[in-house]
Amino acid sequence: MDPRGLHPRTALILLTALNLLNYVDRNVLFAVQPLVQEEFHVSKAQIGYLTSAFLGFYMVAAPFVGPLADRYSRKLIISFGAIFWSALTLLTAVTHTYTELLIRHTLVGVGEATFVTIAPTFVADLFAENKRGRILGVFYLAIPVGSAAGYLLGGYLAPQYGWRFPFYIAAAPGFLLALAVLLLREPERGQFDSLRQAPERRSVLGLARNPAFLTSTLGMAAMTYSLGGIQVWMPQFLYSERYYSLEKANLTFGLIIVVDGIVAALAGGWLGDYLLRRIRGSYYLVSAASMALGVPVMIVALFARGPIMIPAIAVAAFLLLLNTAPLNAAVINSVDAHIRATALAVNIFIIHILGDVPSPTMMGWVADRHSLQVSFILPIIAMVVSAAILFYGMKFAPTVEIENAGRREFRG
Repeated sequence: MDPRGLHPRTALILLTALNLLNYVDRNVLFAVQPLVQEEFHVSKAQIGYLTSAFLGFYMVAAPFVGPLADRYSRKLIISFGAIFWSALTLLTAVTHTYTELLIRHTLVGVGEATFVTIAPTFVADLFAENKRGRILGVFYLAIPVGSAAGYLLGGYLAPQYGWRFPFYIAAAPGFLLALAVLLLREPERGQFDSLRQAPERRSVLGLARNPAFLTSTLGMAAMTYSLGGIQVWMPQFLYSERYYSLEKANLTFGLIIVVDGIVAALAGGWLGDYLLRRIRGSYYLVSAASMALGVPVMIVALFARGPIMIPAIAVAAFLLLLNTAPLNAAVINSVDAHIRATALAVNIFIIHILGDVPSPTMMGWVADRHSLQVSFILPIIAMVVSAAILFYGMKFAPTVEIENAGRREFRG
């Protein structure tokens, strides 16, 4: 067998593993927040600000990384960033004040921006565009699996060994994966693209006139606000307002995220690709519908008590995570391959400055004055906004060339 034929799959597996580690690292904090708050004697708003600061620096770093990736070797930048963030994660051993933890966390955000901005473009150039929903579904399996691993790692180890210990475990594999990335071959940019070109797709300034990019990005921003706030505060909601133990709260939510996320990432990508042959803007449709359907379920999850609560949380999480692959495919397909990393950098800046940068702190502020239960009204509103934007964005979806019974056709 030609070893070159194995390269796309090998690269996809390796980059997915590194993406998984990326989410393990950032989600460990969510699992140990009550212990951090107890040690440093800080408010919930200050705990939420750790995540806001991390995402703020991550967001600001992305526009600098994107143009570099469109001009220079993507694998070198990915490898350097992974080593950088893994080394910083080990510095948790010497963080003994809230300020030190805040500085460490913000610098990790800079390192992780080098990966999240670039890796999806690398993956997109390995496979045909009418398969991108499914391929990105595999790549973004790392979000639920890594997030759940972070919750489980922190929830299990922190009560026994202290809240710093799980960070050491999360850091170690990053160095090995970073070196393995250097062995990959760099794919040709846009080698499988067939999307028709237009001025707004080929330049950075054109992004402001690109409605497909704008609607997918703004819809993703509202989704990110909702998902970011829920991920940060749900374990503590179960711990402080539903009286679960810390270990049980993280185990319960972690298992929900990993099971739902695996099924949702694969199902969302497959569904978006399947409907691509039938419906213009299928990636937008799948994402919009999942957000809209999630609203009533989330309300039940948060305000109902008794045995219905956990199943409702599980269904709501599934619907939130279902849109991950198709929505990222919509963003990638909305621009030309040669500015794709830069466009993703702009996308990252927008979705975080409007999304999960403010949401943890805003929810913490509301929780300090009312309750965590009341604060979850904010992500519910964001889900409504996301669905509305994405339903509107369907009409702007670009056409994609697909194979249909041996014929080439263009579909939205």
